Amino acid sequence: MKETFLVLIQKFLLFFEKSSYFGVFFLMALESTLVPIPSEIIIPPAAYLASKGKMNLFGVILSGTLGSLAGALLNYSLALKFGRPAFLRFIRRYGKYVLLTEISFMKMEGFWHNHGHISTFVGRLLPGLRHVISIPAGFARMALGIFCLYTTIGALLWCTFLAICGYYFGKNEALLKEYLHKGSYGLILFCIILISAYVWFKIKIKKGPKAPKK
Repeated sequence: MKETFLVLIQKFLLFFEKSSYFGVFFLMALESTLVPIPSEIIIPPAAYLASKGKMNLFGVILSGTLGSLAGALLNYSLALKFGRPAFLRFIRRYGKYVLLTEISFMKMEGFWHNHGHISTFVGRLLPGLRHVISIPAGFARMALGIFCLYTTIGALLWCTFLAICGYYFGKNEALLKEYLHKGSYGLILFCIILISAYVWFKIKIKKGPKAPKK
Protein backbone atom coordinates (compact mmCIF):
# COMPACT_ATOMS: atom_id res chain seq x y z
CA MET A 1 0.00 0.00 0.00
CA LYS A 2 2.82 2.38 0.95
CA GLU A 3 4.70 1.60 -2.25
CA THR A 4 1.55 2.18 -4.33
CA PHE A 5 1.01 5.56 -2.66
CA LEU A 6 4.59 6.62 -3.34
CA VAL A 7 4.40 5.49 -6.98
CA LEU A 8 1.18 7.48 -7.48
CA ILE A 9 2.70 10.59 -5.91
CA GLN A 10 5.77 10.31 -8.16
CA LYS A 11 3.59 9.94 -11.24
CA PHE A 12 1.50 12.96 -10.31
CA LEU A 13 4.64 15.01 -9.65
CA LEU A 14 5.93 14.21 -13.13
CA PHE A 15 2.50 14.85 -14.63
CA PHE A 16 2.20 18.29 -13.02
CA GLU A 17 5.72 19.26 -14.00
CA LYS A 18 4.60 18.80 -17.62
CA SER A 19 0.95 19.88 -17.49
CA SER A 20 1.16 22.50 -14.70
CA TYR A 21 -2.14 24.15 -13.67
CA PHE A 22 -4.15 22.63 -16.51
CA GLY A 23 -3.28 19.18 -15.14
CA VAL A 24 -4.56 20.18 -11.68
CA PHE A 25 -7.74 21.60 -13.23
CA PHE A 26 -8.33 18.53 -15.39
CA LEU A 27 -7.80 15.94 -12.63
CA MET A 28 -9.89 17.86 -10.09
CA ALA A 29 -12.66 18.14 -12.68
CA LEU A 30 -12.57 14.36 -13.07
CA GLU A 31 -12.50 13.93 -9.27
CA SER A 32 -15.68 16.00 -9.01
CA THR A 33 -17.53 13.76 -11.48
CA LEU A 34 -17.90 10.02 -10.95
CA VAL A 35 -14.27 9.17 -11.70
CA PRO A 36 -12.80 7.76 -8.44
CA ILE A 37 -9.60 9.85 -8.23
CA PRO A 38 -8.92 11.01 -4.64
CA SER A 39 -8.17 14.74 -4.45
CA GLU A 40 -5.72 13.88 -1.65
CA ILE A 41 -3.28 12.63 -4.28
CA ILE A 42 -3.87 15.50 -6.72
CA ILE A 43 -3.52 18.79 -4.85
CA PRO A 44 -0.72 17.91 -2.34
CA PRO A 45 1.85 16.88 -5.00
CA ALA A 46 1.13 20.06 -6.98
CA ALA A 47 1.46 22.14 -3.81
CA TYR A 48 4.73 20.38 -3.03
CA LEU A 49 6.03 21.53 -6.42
CA ALA A 50 4.92 25.04 -5.43
CA SER A 51 7.11 24.79 -2.32
CA LYS A 52 10.01 24.04 -4.67
CA GLY A 53 9.26 27.10 -6.80
CA LYS A 54 8.07 25.07 -9.79
CA MET A 55 4.43 26.15 -9.41
CA ASN A 56 2.55 28.85 -7.52
CA LEU A 57 0.53 27.88 -4.43
CA PHE A 58 -2.32 30.29 -5.22
CA GLY A 59 -2.38 28.97 -8.80
CA VAL A 60 -2.66 25.40 -7.53
CA ILE A 61 -5.57 26.30 -5.23
CA LEU A 62 -7.34 28.33 -7.93
CA SER A 63 -6.97 25.69 -10.66
CA GLY A 64 -8.10 22.97 -8.24
CA THR A 65 -11.14 24.99 -7.18
CA LEU A 66 -12.15 25.80 -10.75
CA GLY A 67 -11.64 22.16 -11.75
CA SER A 68 -13.89 21.04 -8.90
CA LEU A 69 -16.55 23.52 -10.01
CA ALA A 70 -16.31 22.34 -13.62
CA GLY A 71 -16.77 18.69 -12.64
CA ALA A 72 -19.64 19.55 -10.30
CA LEU A 73 -21.35 21.53 -13.07
CA LEU A 74 -21.11 18.50 -15.34
CA ASN A 75 -22.83 16.30 -12.73
CA TYR A 76 -25.42 19.03 -12.10
CA SER A 77 -26.16 19.40 -15.82
CA LEU A 78 -26.49 15.66 -16.40
CA ALA A 79 -28.82 15.29 -13.41
CA LEU A 80 -30.86 18.25 -14.64
CA LYS A 81 -31.14 16.81 -18.15
CA PHE A 82 -31.70 13.10 -17.54
CA GLY A 83 -33.37 13.11 -14.11
CA ARG A 84 -33.43 10.71 -11.20
CA PRO A 85 -34.80 7.50 -12.87
CA ALA A 86 -32.08 7.49 -15.52
CA PHE A 87 -29.36 8.07 -12.92
CA LEU A 88 -30.62 5.25 -10.72
CA ARG A 89 -30.51 2.91 -13.71
CA PHE A 90 -26.93 4.01 -14.31
CA ILE A 91 -25.98 3.28 -10.69
CA ARG A 92 -27.55 -0.18 -10.74
CA ARG A 93 -25.64 -1.03 -13.89
CA TYR A 94 -22.30 0.77 -13.53
CA GLY A 95 -22.15 2.01 -9.92
CA LYS A 96 -19.60 -0.59 -8.86
CA TYR A 97 -17.12 0.83 -11.37
CA VAL A 98 -17.31 4.34 -9.87
CA LEU A 99 -17.48 3.19 -6.21
CA LEU A 100 -21.12 4.24 -5.82
CA THR A 101 -23.94 1.96 -4.66
CA GLU A 102 -27.65 2.65 -4.81
CA ILE A 103 -27.84 2.62 -1.00
CA SER A 104 -25.04 5.18 -0.60
CA PHE A 105 -26.63 7.37 -3.25
CA MET A 106 -30.02 7.23 -1.47
CA LYS A 107 -28.33 8.27 1.79
CA MET A 108 -26.58 11.14 0.06
CA GLU A 109 -29.82 12.23 -1.60
CA GLY A 110 -31.60 12.12 1.76
CA PHE A 111 -28.79 14.19 3.26
CA TRP A 112 -29.32 16.85 0.60
CA HIS A 113 -33.10 17.01 1.03
CA ASN A 114 -32.93 17.02 4.83
CA HIS A 115 -30.42 19.84 5.07
CA GLY A 116 -31.30 21.93 2.05
CA HIS A 117 -28.87 24.01 0.04
CA ILE A 118 -26.22 24.10 2.77
CA SER A 119 -25.48 20.46 1.96
CA THR A 120 -24.06 21.55 -1.41
CA PHE A 121 -21.39 23.47 0.51
CA VAL A 122 -20.90 20.89 3.27
CA GLY A 123 -20.82 18.00 0.81
CA ARG A 124 -17.68 19.43 -0.82
CA LEU A 125 -15.85 18.89 2.49
CA LEU A 126 -17.02 15.36 3.28
CA PRO A 127 -15.36 12.17 1.97
CA GLY A 128 -17.68 10.02 -0.12
CA LEU A 129 -20.03 12.92 -0.84
CA ARG A 130 -17.99 15.61 -2.57
CA HIS A 131 -18.02 13.95 -5.99
CA VAL A 132 -21.77 13.25 -6.06
CA ILE A 133 -23.41 15.97 -3.92
CA SER A 134 -24.07 18.05 -7.05
CA ILE A 135 -26.36 15.37 -8.50
CA PRO A 136 -29.35 15.85 -6.14
CA ALA A 137 -28.90 19.60 -6.60
CA GLY A 138 -29.51 19.02 -10.30
CA PHE A 139 -32.51 16.79 -9.60
CA ALA A 140 -34.00 19.53 -7.40
CA ARG A 141 -33.27 22.20 -10.07
CA MET A 142 -31.33 24.28 -7.59
CA ALA A 143 -30.67 27.83 -8.85
CA LEU A 144 -27.44 27.75 -10.86
CA GLY A 145 -25.94 30.85 -9.23
CA ILE A 146 -26.53 29.53 -5.70
CA PHE A 147 -25.17 26.12 -6.71
CA CYS A 148 -21.99 27.65 -8.13
CA LEU A 149 -21.52 29.86 -5.06
CA TYR A 150 -21.82 27.07 -2.48
CA THR A 151 -19.80 24.65 -4.60
CA THR A 152 -16.99 27.15 -5.15
CA ILE A 153 -16.72 28.11 -1.46
CA GLY A 154 -16.67 24.45 -0.36
CA ALA A 155 -14.15 23.47 -3.05
CA LEU A 156 -11.96 26.47 -2.19
CA LEU A 157 -11.78 25.46 1.48
CA TRP A 158 -10.99 21.84 0.61
CA CYS A 159 -8.35 22.69 -1.98
CA THR A 160 -6.75 25.24 0.36
CA PHE A 161 -6.50 22.65 3.13
CA LEU A 162 -4.96 20.06 0.79
CA ALA A 163 -2.58 22.61 -0.71
CA ILE A 164 -1.30 23.77 2.69
CA CYS A 165 -0.68 20.16 3.72
CA GLY A 166 1.19 19.45 0.49
CA TYR A 167 3.17 22.69 0.64
CA TYR A 168 4.48 22.17 4.17
CA PHE A 169 4.53 18.37 4.53
CA GLY A 170 4.73 17.09 0.94
CA LYS A 171 8.29 15.83 1.31
CA ASN A 172 7.40 13.74 4.39
CA GLU A 173 4.87 11.02 3.57
CA ALA A 174 4.15 10.14 7.21
CA LEU A 175 3.54 13.75 8.25
CA LEU A 176 1.45 14.40 5.14
CA LYS A 177 -0.84 11.44 5.87
CA GLU A 178 -1.08 12.40 9.54
CA TYR A 179 -2.15 15.99 8.84
CA LEU A 180 -4.49 14.94 6.04
CA HIS A 181 -6.26 12.59 8.47
CA LYS A 182 -6.35 15.11 11.30
CA GLY A 183 -7.55 17.85 9.01
CA SER A 184 -10.24 15.62 7.50
CA TYR A 185 -11.59 14.80 10.96
CA GLY A 186 -11.52 18.49 11.81
CA LEU A 187 -13.52 19.34 8.68
CA ILE A 188 -16.06 16.61 9.45
CA LEU A 189 -16.49 18.06 12.95
CA PHE A 190 -16.85 21.53 11.45
CA CYS A 191 -19.57 20.23 9.09
CA ILE A 192 -21.47 18.59 11.96
CA ILE A 193 -21.39 21.81 13.97
CA LEU A 194 -22.40 23.88 10.94
CA ILE A 195 -25.34 21.63 10.05
CA SER A 196 -26.47 21.49 13.69
CA ALA A 197 -26.40 25.29 13.91
CA TYR A 198 -28.23 25.56 10.58
CA VAL A 199 -30.98 23.12 11.63
CA TRP A 200 -31.34 24.84 15.02
CA PHE A 201 -31.65 28.22 13.30
CA LYS A 202 -34.26 26.90 10.82
CA ILE A 203 -36.32 25.39 13.67
CA LYS A 204 -36.13 28.64 15.62
CA ILE A 205 -37.27 30.64 12.57
CA LYS A 206 -40.14 28.22 11.94
CA LYS A 207 -41.38 28.52 15.53
CA GLY A 208 -41.26 32.30 15.37
CA PRO A 209 -40.69 34.75 18.20
CA LYS A 210 -42.06 33.88 21.63
CA ALA A 211 -45.21 35.69 22.67
CA PRO A 212 -44.54 38.28 25.39
CA LYS A 213 -45.63 37.31 28.88
CA LYS A 214 -48.65 39.16 30.23
